[in-house]
This record gives sequence, C-alpha cells and structure tokens, in this order.
Amino acid sequence: MKWIRVTTAENIPLREGRSVSIGDEEIAIFNLGEGRYCAVENACPHRGGPLCDGIVSGEMVVCPLHGWKISLATGDVLKPDIGVRIGTYPVSVVDGVVCVQLEKTQEEKAA
Repeated sequence: MKWIRVTTAENIPLREGRSVSIGDEEIAIFNLGEGRYCAVENACPHRGGPLCDGIVSGEMVVCPLHGWKISLATGDVLKPDIGVRIGTYPVSVVDGVVCVQLEKTQEEKAA
C-alpha cells in the first residue's frame, strides 16, 4: 500500500469535500474538523452524484443529487438502507499535508 501526498490540509475547508484524481481513482476527501479527514469514492452509487459537493453532517455526507446519506467512516449507504457500500481510503495528515492510501481498505476488498 502506498501513501500519496494529495494537498495541504488548509485546501480542504472545514465540513467540506474536495475531489482528487489518483491514478484512475476519483476520490472525495472531507475535512471533518479537529484534524479528522475521510476519503471515499467520489461517486454516489445511486446515479454517480459527486459526493465531494455534498453536505457534510457529522461523519456523513448527503449526495447533492438525490439526498442519499453515506457514512464517511465506513462507506455504508445509510439512507436508503439498501446494503450498499462505497470504497473508503485511509487518510493521514503529515506535516500539514493530506495523504491518501491508494489501495482500498481490507473491508472494501471483502465486500
């Protein structure tokens, strides 16, 4: 697994997301506050809405197209509860730089 330096932490405003492309992956990175960041696939499983443009509430993002609610921690679609999950990526902040691990988490591989 490889850590990719993405951007400085100050480039992702509090309670907002930003889209980044890493290889062939389109990833949404969110600033949850208190130094916490999450990264998920940037496409809602419903109709591909850009999750980076969604509204962040707690550790959840609401898709800007049709209001689906997705956990930023687990990738689980919470509303509607249909048993679907999107990919998540480990995130770390090193010296003020947001880094994303390119490979998806083990839970996503098993799903």
